[in-house]
Amino acid sequence: MLQVAVFDEEHEKDLEEEINAFLAELDDIQVKDIRYSVTLTIDEDGEQIYCYSALVLYQI
Repeated sequence: MLQVAVFDEEHEKDLEEEINAFLAELDDIQVKDIRYSVTLTIDEDGEQIYCYSALVLYQI
């Protein structure tokens, strides 16, 4: 069965660690695709806010 998992973090290393931990927990899966996105916005104080996200498409 085809499944998806969505991940969202403020730092790219956190995203990497979260995805790796997720994949390590699953037995006998086939990753079909990973879609990666980075978004940048500016808050009301002028601070840059990054959003690193990924959608993992996998089959179990």
